[in-house]
Amino acid sequence: MRKFIFIGMIILTGIMTINMKNDNKVNNPLLTEWKTVHQTPPFGEIKHEHFVPAIDLLLAEAKTEVDAVINNPAPATFKNTIVALEESGKRLSRATTILFNLNSAETDDTIQAITREVSPKLSAWQNYVSLNEKLFQRVKEVYMQKAQLNLNSEDLKLLDDNYKGFVRSGANLEGAAKKRFAEINTELSRLSLKFGENVLAETNAYQMLVTDKKDLAGLPDSEIEAAAQLAKSKKKEGWMFNLQGPVYMAFMKFANNRKLREELYKANSSRGFHQNDQNNEETIRSIVNLRMERAKLLGYPSHAAYVLEERMAESPAKVNAFLDQLHTAARPFAMKDLADVKDYAKANGFKDQLDRWDWTYWSEKLKNERYGFDEQALKPYFKLENVIGGVFDLSTRLYGITFKENKNIQVYHPDVKAYEVFDKDGSFLSILYLDFFPRDGKRGGAWMTEYRSQSNLDGKSIRPIVSIVTNFTKPTETRPSLLTFYEVTTFLHEFGHGLHGMFANTVYEGMSGTSVYRDFVELPSQIMENWAVEKEWLDIFAKDYQTGEKIPAELVQKLITSNNYQAGSLIERQLSLGMSDMAWHSITTPMTGRVVEFERKAVATTDLFPPLDGFCISTSFSHIFAGGYAAGYYGYKWAEILDADAYSLFKKNGIFDKATAESFRKNILEKGGTAHPMVLYKAFRGQEPSIEPLLEREGLVKK
Repeated sequence: MRKFIFIGMIILTGIMTINMKNDNKVNNPLLTEWKTVHQTPPFGEIKHEHFVPAIDLLLAEAKTEVDAVINNPAPATFKNTIVALEESGKRLSRATTILFNLNSAETDDTIQAITREVSPKLSAWQNYVSLNEKLFQRVKEVYMQKAQLNLNSEDLKLLDDNYKGFVRSGANLEGAAKKRFAEINTELSRLSLKFGENVLAETNAYQMLVTDKKDLAGLPDSEIEAAAQLAKSKKKEGWMFNLQGPVYMAFMKFANNRKLREELYKANSSRGFHQNDQNNEETIRSIVNLRMERAKLLGYPSHAAYVLEERMAESPAKVNAFLDQLHTAARPFAMKDLADVKDYAKANGFKDQLDRWDWTYWSEKLKNERYGFDEQALKPYFKLENVIGGVFDLSTRLYGITFKENKNIQVYHPDVKAYEVFDKDGSFLSILYLDFFPRDGKRGGAWMTEYRSQSNLDGKSIRPIVSIVTNFTKPTETRPSLLTFYEVTTFLHEFGHGLHGMFANTVYEGMSGTSVYRDFVELPSQIMENWAVEKEWLDIFAKDYQTGEKIPAELVQKLITSNNYQAGSLIERQLSLGMSDMAWHSITTPMTGRVVEFERKAVATTDLFPPLDGFCISTSFSHIFAGGYAAGYYGYKWAEILDADAYSLFKKNGIFDKATAESFRKNILEKGGTAHPMVLYKAFRGQEPSIEPLLEREGLVKK
């Protein structure tokens, strides 16, 4: 069956309709053919009031299409059943994709209310399809004769995915079990939305106003100016700080005022954990219990066991062994990191106990002293426009593709820029939206998504519409957007996802681009981060935004030598999130206790500090409770094994080697989910991945 999926969010589908006047049908842009550039969404024409009536009508349309498959009097065939299902509901998918993408990147109270209204309908529709006995029987009929159908490998993969998708969606359930399965799906869709809305509300609600300039000591001038600008925008006197990523990280790194660092840290680490309407504790208990119950209905002991059956890692035991292996390797280095920071802080007059809100501050100072490296010294060379040019140039050097901004393409916010992407032969490849800056209507973090996926069915080539969304440092009245090194690597990461979408070259939409195993999807993104410490690439674009001078070789070398600074503690932090995720989704009996106690037990082995009252990460852990990473957060570290091993081939052949890049494109980026990830990886690399390149890159073993 067709998959309505984009990075970080699963779009369910539904079946309720309402009466619509003919003029509403004609004037609703979600229901008409788009005459825009490359049939991009006409954002300027789409209004809030268009969504509900359009989705209701398109649900009815999709039901008609699926019912035609169900009631087809002809014997079930690959084309009239599997392909017909793949093609059904495309207009519905187009409308819901826009709605859910806007709910993440440019939401408001109305959009959130619309999303809550349509989600139960969409869940009901998903249940109607996946639990339909007659439809499953037709799919099963084709599946049972697949050996005689003379299908190619992509067709066979689509057939296998459809059959397994039905089974894993409850098609074999009967009676009360099937009814309960449908109820769980509907409730989980509601709870996931609620969780995300609560986190966004808590993030937006917090503001820290500083009125005494002495409290800004240690902060760079650029951050002080940005804080003044933010206060001014809120009609306040002074300097304002919030929980948006660039603001929060800068304050924690540089602000001398320990009391204010503590306040900001606790505000960020307690989102969804206050005794108010945005508390996410009961939502978490409900989500994990419902996921467990659903897995047991299908015969699995836990949600993790259910999920990992369709992952490279295969089982919870294998994931836990992998996490433990990395933990064992990283822990001694992490403990040394902690001791080093404590000693450094004490030697520099710090007399209190080092706590969580001190860690980033003193770590940054130690890094500067140890390596003579000040991260702020990099920012003048990372003007956003220059970084964009550098990433575009890297893509051109590797793959021959080019980018051209097109201001005639409508966007959903003035900050967004739209580009046409052309292949090395000059043919049109994709549309790319770039949306960089924080705002109240955008959730935190960074992600890649699509407004249209690629397909090539019956010779009709549909090229993708890709979007990259981040929360980077905003320009001020006197300075352009100057990125931190972390933001540069984040852009590279999301751009890697973007290339996965842009290069997609499969027949079926449901298998294209990022429609791959969750623990494989991070390979194309994480491999791009490796170029961030390559002097040969930095020399191309990293120029002082005022003087135009190239980034000094000495500064690049300091960046390279400091790149593994505190690798042990950073790995432990990532492992703590992966272990928390696995603990939440490995429960086999209902969870009824306190969320914070469950979390503390799950991450105890990785934590560097004693437990802190009022502190809970799970209540804002959107990746696993409002996104698509449940029982999959380990995939970031898993994919690092793949990317380190894969990048070692670029290091061997040359970091701009076109032959290596072409092989990566043909065997990984273009293939999507048309084969098992290990098959694709071995086609590129010629062998299974080794963990040694990762351990070497992280400085956890001697080279």
